[in-house]
Amino acid sequence: MSKNTDEDNIKDRLDQLRCHFTWKLLIEDTEVPDLENRVLDEIDFLDTQYRGGIHNFLAYVKHLQGQNKEALESLKAAEDLIQQEHANQSDLRILVTWGNYAWLYYHMGQLAEAKIYLDKVENTCKKFASPYCYRVERPEMDSEEGWALLKCGGKHYERAKVCFEKALKGDPKNPEFSAGYAISTYRLDYLSRPTQISEAFCLQPLKEAISLNPEDAYIKALLALRLQDVGQEAEGEKYIKEALTSTSSQNYVFRHAAKFYRRKGSVDKALELLKKALQATPSSAVLHHQIGICYRAQVFQMKKAANWQPTAQARGAIGRITRLAISHFEFAVEQRPTFGLAYKHLADMYIEAGDLRKAEDAYQKALGIKSLEEENMQDIYFHYGQFQEFQKKSEINAIIYYLKSIKIEKPTWIRQKSISSLEKLALKKLRRNALDTESLSILGFIYRLKGEMNKALEYYEQALRLAADLEN
Repeated sequence: MSKNTDEDNIKDRLDQLRCHFTWKLLIEDTEVPDLENRVLDEIDFLDTQYRGGIHNFLAYVKHLQGQNKEALESLKAAEDLIQQEHANQSDLRILVTWGNYAWLYYHMGQLAEAKIYLDKVENTCKKFASPYCYRVERPEMDSEEGWALLKCGGKHYERAKVCFEKALKGDPKNPEFSAGYAISTYRLDYLSRPTQISEAFCLQPLKEAISLNPEDAYIKALLALRLQDVGQEAEGEKYIKEALTSTSSQNYVFRHAAKFYRRKGSVDKALELLKKALQATPSSAVLHHQIGICYRAQVFQMKKAANWQPTAQARGAIGRITRLAISHFEFAVEQRPTFGLAYKHLADMYIEAGDLRKAEDAYQKALGIKSLEEENMQDIYFHYGQFQEFQKKSEINAIIYYLKSIKIEKPTWIRQKSISSLEKLALKKLRRNALDTESLSILGFIYRLKGEMNKALEYYEQALRLAADLEN
């Protein structure tokens, strides 16, 4: 058999595996360094009984950077941890690691080694009476895939949720699967930002996960944030206080507790918690972003306290805090060049500092990120529209970006704000010029979105009549 035929045969077998190389993880090159830092932070600071999966993911990230020797070391660590953590299930749990080994050796050109691991997978599949030669359909495999997807950003969250749903069908009371399902629903809810209990789908999954593992401080912190979102802040604070008394996943708890207290208005307490977390992970883009948000909140608090007319002394303090916010946001986007919301907040602070050129540059970088979730893109389009309307005084560009936000048909509060802003702008233009056919057409479009078809038709007909009159 020729080398090419042998390689093709191995590739066909590899494609049948269930592992990181076949799960279609969409990771941009610019995301990889920050992703590696976050995985390393999880290894150091996230208390979990499933550390083998984290090392498996790290191996894949190392491979993406061309560090195949280091990837092999991570797979060895994963193998050892799986033997420790899942001694009674190690043959099943290790399949993902063996699949990764096979793919890694294939990419290194070591086909004989790749074959060894393919044979190991095949033998295990026979042991579990799988109808497939190189894959096993078991809840543990669905869970492994779900955790990998959760690490890769918002575009993967729906798929992650489906994986954990499938795993829970096979083992409904499994704490690991329940936690994964709860986290995936929390993140999906976060993107749509529900404000009513009936809309917050993740509340019950989070409570179920806590009932199966009452010591999970990380899940308690997520539940607290979501309760705060739906107006149950007092109940949420009980969970935050419980989480803060635990040493489990403390660095992550500090981060979420800080967000809770910032939104409650206790910005100083939030900063105190974030600075504690930063001591352990000084390069965290997320922490620097959150610290920047706290300083941004302080700026607005100070301006509001001065009735939006700060004294010269207050302006000096506001300027100093604005510069602090900028420095943290700049660090965040330097660490994670695809951090769209950090660019948006950085633009806010550049506007506050009076630097519209830098604000424009920050927005352009955010608009150029291809990997952003639709909900985040919707948010950036809306705020860029506001920037065009109020800072750049370009009503044409504002309309363009409000429309871009609206055309992403995700039912979020940002979409509603875009509709409202577009309506206000169209009405303002009509007050200046009652013959503005574009504004009439926009109002027709808005009322059609609202389901008020009679009003929509009325505005469309006015626009058409005016257009006909202008032609005549």
